[in-house]
Parts: sequence; C-alpha cells; structure tokens
Amino acid sequence: MALAGDKSILAIDLGTSAVKLAVVTLRGRILGGDVEPLELRLLPEGGAEQEPEAWWRAVVRGTRRLLESGVVSARDIVGVNCSSQWSGTVAVDARGTPLCPALIWMDSRGAPHVRRVAHGLIPIEGYGLTRLLQWIRLSGGAPTLSGKDPVGHILYLQSARPDVYRDTYKFLEPKDWLNLKLSGRFAASYDSITLHWVTDNRALSRIDYDERLLKLSGLERDKLPDLVPAASVLGPLSAEAARELGLSEDVRVVSGSPDILAAAVGSGAVGDHEPHLCVGTSSWLCCHVPYKKTDIFHQIASVPSALPGRYLLANEQESAGICLAFLKDNILYGHGRGPGDEAEDSGEVYRLMEHEAGSVPAGSENLIFLPWLNGERSPVDDKSLRGGFFNQSLKTTRAHMVRAVMEGVAFNSRWLFSYVEQFVGRKLESLRIIGGGARSALWCQIHADVLGRAIQQVDEPVLANARGAAFQAAVALGELTVEEIPSLVPIARTFHPDPANRGLYDELFREFVNLYKSNKAIFARLNRARSA
Repeated sequence: MALAGDKSILAIDLGTSAVKLAVVTLRGRILGGDVEPLELRLLPEGGAEQEPEAWWRAVVRGTRRLLESGVVSARDIVGVNCSSQWSGTVAVDARGTPLCPALIWMDSRGAPHVRRVAHGLIPIEGYGLTRLLQWIRLSGGAPTLSGKDPVGHILYLQSARPDVYRDTYKFLEPKDWLNLKLSGRFAASYDSITLHWVTDNRALSRIDYDERLLKLSGLERDKLPDLVPAASVLGPLSAEAARELGLSEDVRVVSGSPDILAAAVGSGAVGDHEPHLCVGTSSWLCCHVPYKKTDIFHQIASVPSALPGRYLLANEQESAGICLAFLKDNILYGHGRGPGDEAEDSGEVYRLMEHEAGSVPAGSENLIFLPWLNGERSPVDDKSLRGGFFNQSLKTTRAHMVRAVMEGVAFNSRWLFSYVEQFVGRKLESLRIIGGGARSALWCQIHADVLGRAIQQVDEPVLANARGAAFQAAVALGELTVEEIPSLVPIARTFHPDPANRGLYDELFREFVNLYKSNKAIFARLNRARSA
C-alpha cells in the first residue's frame, strides 16, 4: 500500500504473451501489479502478428483494475512509462490508426527482401562487404538476414501489402505506438529506433537518420518518426488517454525503452561491464559498455541504451522460457492443465514440473534439448534451426524432459556468454538474473552450474522491466540519479556453481555445440524452403 502523497510511476511492460502493469514508487518499490494476457498469431511462411488495439485495451483494463484495487491513488501517479517487446512494426495512418496487425519480433517474412538489400560484391556471411562496413561504421550493426528486424517488416509490407505501405504515415515500434496513444506524439527514441539500422549512432548526443543508410536499406525517411533522446519527457497524457485510463492530464509521458534496455536498468546492473541474464519468453545476456563496437558474426553490438549517453551490449536468443511453456502446453499437459487437474493453474503446473526436474540428476542422464524452436538470432543468425530432444531412450521420463529443457536453455546461454566475454575482453565473475525463469531456484542453480559463474537472483525478477521503466522515468523527471539505482534493486539469493557438476556440464555443452554444427545443414534443407 502506498503512503499518501508517495509519488509513483505507472510502468507498462508490453511483452509477447502479456501486458504487465505495475505501480512503482520513484525509489523502485513495487506497490502492485496486474497482468493482461495477449494473443499471438503464428502464420505460414514465418509470420507472427498481434493486434495493437488489443495491446491498448489490455493497458486500459489493467490500469483501471490497479486504480480500483486501492494500491495507489490516481493523484499520486506523476508519470507513465513503457517498456516493450522490441523489433516490431506497427503501420499507422496520419491519425495513428493501425492499418494492419503489428509484425512482431518473431516475424521473418521479410528475409528475402533483407537478403536482397544486403548482398553485394565480396560476400561475407550473406552481406556485401561495402554495405556491411557502411552499416557497422555508422549504426553499429546491420539488419539480420532472418528478416526479423523492422527493416525486414517494412520491406515485406512494401512488397506483399503495397496498399498498406502506400497508406502508411509512419512505421512505429510497439512502445512508440503505445506512446502515441498516451501522448498523441509520433516519436521514437534513440534506443528504440536502433534496429531499423538507419541511424548514425557514433555520437550519442546527436543520433539522427543517415541518408546513406536509408538509401542502403530502401526505407523512406518520411515514413519514419522524429527522434528524441533516451529518457525524454514527451509531454502530458492526452485528454483521451487520461480519460480512458482514469488518470490526470498532468501525468507526464516518458519516452520509454525496448524491453532488453529497460531490463538492464531494472536489473540494477547499470555500471559498465555489469551483466544481467534474462530468462523470459526469449533470452538475452547484456551489459553496459563505454564504447561502440560490433561483432557481426555473432549478432552482438553495443547500441544506444535506455540511459542517456550510454551504450548497452545487446543480443537476443529466440527461445528460452517459451520452450518450457511449449513442453507444458503441447506435449505434457495441454494448455494450462496438470494431470487430472480441472483448474487451469499454469503456476501450479510449473511448480510441479520444477519439482519433477529436481528429482533427476544433473545432466538429465545425457538427454540434450536443443532450444531453437523458432530459429536463432545470437550467437548464430539462422532462422532455419529447430529444437528437439537428442539421446532419448526408453528410460526417459517426463522429469528428464523438463530438466533437459532447462539445461538446454542454459547451454544456449553459455554459448552466447562465451562470445559476450570475448566482446568485453574480460571475465565476468557474476550475473544478475531476471525474467520468469529466474523465479525457479532450480533453473538459477542450473545456470550457475552450466555457466560456471555466480548467479544473483534479483528480487521480484518478473517485474524487472517495470522497475526499469520506473527508474528511467524517475531519471527523466529529475527525481533519481543513475548512480542510485543499484542500491534500490535487492538481490533475493545468490547461487554458486557446484564443482561436482562442472565436468559433466562441460562435456554436455561441447556436445550441444557439436549438435548445432552437425545438424545445421539438415535444418537448412528441411526448413529453408518453407520459411524463406
């Protein structure tokens, strides 16, 4: 319960499976939260779509419930800030109305169009050398050949939906569309625009669109929003948004940030080379760094962060917690149901799964799970990869499968971690862990054992994005300094590697990477034609 006059931020976290809302004080204390589930449509040829208006309806419902619950008074909310899924595209008309469903970060239908604009003389990993060097020198990265960046989405709409492309006033990232609903402004922040790969990011104080990159990518400047620095105040709530949400028009709307960048702030790892690992629907392993740098071969780059004047080493792995959800819903139990349980209590089912996995010895008796259910982004950019169990036998039980999924996700994190440490040129001694997977003590311990590093479980890890959004808003409003943030994020528990498991996990990790090397050509043959 908030104290009277305890100024707070309404933090909106737009994920893939749900909108999470939280009321957070300016010092990071979470007063209450609400969750609204979202529908995801997976379509043939790599399509993945959601309805933007469904996002907004979820935000309104959740905010209204929070206010009605009494955890906070509407008069104590001074700001609203969004974190959201990144690398999505909402095509809107001049009134801000979506012209078609949003193409989200999983949508790969633009792959052939990205390959077309990326190819050239002296090919390197699918890119023409001159084009690649231009992208990297100016923006710090390049469009993924998987087509899952906004440039791929926009080029896809240009080709497959020319009517939508013609009528589009602006293409917006998901959080920038929510900000349009909140403030009435068509704007993107320096951080959210990054994955369009058309901005010059060499000077963090004056990021802008670059004509050379626009021409290279085939994007039109007029169809992209104006830019504002990270942690900017866009203005007050629009009258319409204030009325729908039940808030005052005096509430300030902050520019927000993509989920990865908000999570970096909410994890409390805001110093240079302080890493955090997120195990959510997808996964990433990031840290702030004091330089612009790119590892194009492993899809790792330092990009403008959610904090003004800072870079964040960014990457993403396509599937993490969604692998466990897939196992639960499509193989073991059915959607939300446990054996013989009529109540659809997913939380209880996950607790059962964790308990069963804990009964299996480390290594799942050499059962290995490959977590690439929707391809992969980092450390390899390959949308044809797929997941599965390897070395299954008649002795394999449900418990083995659950633990193998948890270990497979951790092996994938270790695969990425090796290249993150190469990128920063130092050993990273410990990592903070956030996301839904971080609620599991077993999964935290598995990550500690597989990575060989101490894992610090952040308190209330699922709300890291919301906490980060609140911290960013407090910084933007002049109520908090970046230096104060680490002390405001408590660590619930630290998990240390078990030396008894080191040799086993080292061996299984080597075979995990060997399975990728041995099977990538098979995956390509099986999946390239239908997903291209």
